[in-house]
Amino acid sequence: MAQTVAKKHANNNHFVEEWVGKVYTTICVLFLVTTIVAMVYFVASRGLRTFFVNDVNVFDLLTGIKWSPEGSPPAFGALPFIFGSFSTSLLAAAIAAPLSFCAAVFMVEITPKLGRKYLQPVIELLAGIPSVVYGFIGLSVIVPLFRDLFPGQGVGIAAGALVLSIMILPTMTTVATDALASLPAGLKEGSFALGATRWQTIYRVVLPTTLPALMTGVVLGIARAFGEALAVQMVIGNAPFIPGSLFESASTLTSAITLSMGNTATGSAHNNALWSLALILMVMTFVFVFIVRWLEGRSKL
Repeated sequence: MAQTVAKKHANNNHFVEEWVGKVYTTICVLFLVTTIVAMVYFVASRGLRTFFVNDVNVFDLLTGIKWSPEGSPPAFGALPFIFGSFSTSLLAAAIAAPLSFCAAVFMVEITPKLGRKYLQPVIELLAGIPSVVYGFIGLSVIVPLFRDLFPGQGVGIAAGALVLSIMILPTMTTVATDALASLPAGLKEGSFALGATRWQTIYRVVLPTTLPALMTGVVLGIARAFGEALAVQMVIGNAPFIPGSLFESASTLTSAITLSMGNTATGSAHNNALWSLALILMVMTFVFVFIVRWLEGRSKL
C-alpha cells in the first residue's frame, strides 16, 4: 500500500514537472514569435510610409542614383546604398571563402589534433572582437596602405570589403570545419582504398560532398557582412554615389541609416525613407535565411 501511494505521488510530481516544462516552453516560443512579428510589423509599417504617404515610387527608390531627401525637389534614389552593400559583402565573401575553406581543410584533414585544439579557438576569438576595433584597425592600417598603393584617399569599397572579410572569416571557418568533421569516415576510406592520394580525396570527395554545407557558411558570412554598420562606415567614405572603382568613396544601407537617422524628425519624408532602407535590409535578411535553409536541405540529400 505504501509503495502504491509513493508511486502515485511520484507520478503526480512527474506530471506537474512536465506540465510546467510545456507551459514554460510555450511561453518562450510565443514571446519569440511575438517579438519577431512585432519587429517586422514595426519596420514594415514605417518603411512603407515612403510609398503611401510621401508618394515615392518603389521603382524609383530601388533604381534611382540620386539621394537628396532634403533637396528641392527631394530625391530618394537608394541604388548607391544597395550597390555599396552588395559589392562590399560579395567581395568580402570572395576574399574570405577560399581562406576559410583552406583553414578548415588544414585543421580537419592535415593536422586535426593541432588544428582543432589550438587553431580553431584562435580563429573563433576573432568573432568576439568588437566592430569598432575592426573599423579602427582598417582606418589606421588598411586605408593608409591603400592610399599609398592606389590612387585616391584609400577609403572605398576595397577597404570596406577587406575589413569585412576578416570579420566574417570566423563564421565561414567554423561552419566549414564542422562540415568537414561531420563527413563519414567511410567515404574517405573508400577513396583511399581505390588508390586516391590524400589531396585527390580532399578535392574530389571531401569538398564536393560538403559543398552545400560550405556554401551555407558563405551565405551566413554574406548576411553578417551585409548587416554590418560601424566597421564599414569608418572605412568606406560614406559618399551617396556609385563609385567608378573599388578605391573610391561609397556608402551602404547600414551606414546611410546610422549616419542620418538621429538627424531627422519622426514622420518626415527623410525619416520614412531611412525606414525604407531598413525594410530593404530586413527583406534581404529573410532572403539569406531562406537560402541557408535551402542549402541545409540540399546537404541532407
